[in-house]
Amino acid sequence: MGLKRITIASLATLGAVSALSAEQRPLVDDAPPHPPISGDSPSPKPLVNSEDLQATISTEALLSRAKRLFKIAQRSQEEYNHPTRVIGSEGHLATLDYIYSALAALGDYYTLSKQPFPAVTGAVYESRLLIDLALAESASPMGLTPPTKDKQPVDGNLVLVANEGCDAADYPSSLKGNIAFIQRGTCPFGTKSAHAGQAGAVAAVVFNYEDGPVAGTLGTPSPDHVATFGLSGVEAAPVVARLKAGETVPASAYIDATVDTITTTNIIAQTRGGDPEHCVMLGGHSDSVAEGPGINDDGSGSLTLLEVATQLANFSVNNCVRFAWWAGEEEGLLGSDYYVDVLPAEENLKIRLFMDYDMLASPNFAYQVYDARDAVNPVGSQALRDLYVDWYVQQGLNYTFIPFDGRSDYDGFIRHGIPGGGIATGAEGIKTKEEVALFGGEHGVPYDVCYHAICDTVSNLNLTAWELNTKLVAHSVATYARSFEGFPERTLEDASIKAAGAYAKGAKYHGSKLFI
Repeated sequence: MGLKRITIASLATLGAVSALSAEQRPLVDDAPPHPPISGDSPSPKPLVNSEDLQATISTEALLSRAKRLFKIAQRSQEEYNHPTRVIGSEGHLATLDYIYSALAALGDYYTLSKQPFPAVTGAVYESRLLIDLALAESASPMGLTPPTKDKQPVDGNLVLVANEGCDAADYPSSLKGNIAFIQRGTCPFGTKSAHAGQAGAVAAVVFNYEDGPVAGTLGTPSPDHVATFGLSGVEAAPVVARLKAGETVPASAYIDATVDTITTTNIIAQTRGGDPEHCVMLGGHSDSVAEGPGINDDGSGSLTLLEVATQLANFSVNNCVRFAWWAGEEEGLLGSDYYVDVLPAEENLKIRLFMDYDMLASPNFAYQVYDARDAVNPVGSQALRDLYVDWYVQQGLNYTFIPFDGRSDYDGFIRHGIPGGGIATGAEGIKTKEEVALFGGEHGVPYDVCYHAICDTVSNLNLTAWELNTKLVAHSVATYARSFEGFPERTLEDASIKAAGAYAKGAKYHGSKLFI
């Protein structure tokens, strides 16, 4: 990612920002931090402005919500043996109840709706790949992979697929009863797995054209999919050389997995006030991975939305504000994809922009801004990007641009021609020396060492970063709730649709996993 340095704060300030954690702040009880707000107040509410809305944000309120969310995650303890809010769990169902109840307590300020949808979930319980009797250390089962036949090991020879395996003709007849060995390339992993299954392969391995591993997903299940692994380029290279030399390379694949479809729910809250033809929309995801409670990912984003929505109810707005809590993000952006997929064209146009807030309190944080540009994204995305940049500059803080590559719920909006962007504080990526100079923290350590892990609890939050970023979220909401002056208009015929197509060609992720 590219780094851009704006200003350098004192080392003492940077150190304080990076060092403060949830364990170093006073704890508050679990009582709701705000009394219910009546929408029937006889006094007119003041028009929202950025400074006043930012002033309502406090660490104490955010921390109170985080503590409550962790207790909610603990409701899944009996089923999963640890706290989690994965879709379908008691923890996620209770998360949805908490969000909806908190919004309902605000009176009639918002129109609330629940949007149920079918969600595909997958779980891998055990897996291994042996190549020439040696365990493939970098082999990782793809997300939403089916199991091997009868959930037992299957044996066969590795067969090198032609080209990048994007066409059925790339798969030779010799694959029947054997294991496809396919180079990662320009088409989805699900397409490769389906072609392998149609050719009679008993399993498939997609190897990287780069040194690193392939953490991917097959996406929408197909009856043609076979059990599929990803493999690093380093481990694959000598195997490819042997196959090209005509050697026989035996292998054994084993995956015990399930793929199921359940029903889960998005929650949408839209202000009753404001022009309904011109809406600013923002979202975060309500679910976690199965492996942990997800208090940073994305408790920090979803609770930020809830706190900003609560405080916004004290103000009037000129443009409608629409908040969304997506379900199934960790399964592959399912909730946000469903929302935009079923949105009629005339409703699509009413969304002037979408702002994504996913992970705002990483312990070894960087202030990250999605590098959304009008040249390759719907027109208006760059104006939103610049709003974030300008705010950080005004606060005397540094920022860095990160790729806008499909890793969170903005993806479906961009693909449907809606301008978008967002901010984050980092996930599994490793902090560089340059970033330590900009933000403090630890070099060579992930932004969030507990990303997708059981330790993503309340103690995993950097409260300084969380409060500051929540103020930026409040600023973004107040700015566009008040006025879209100077922001590009939208039409279905404008350059936004073309830009969405350019984006789609370059996006390799769908959520946290590669899909191409």
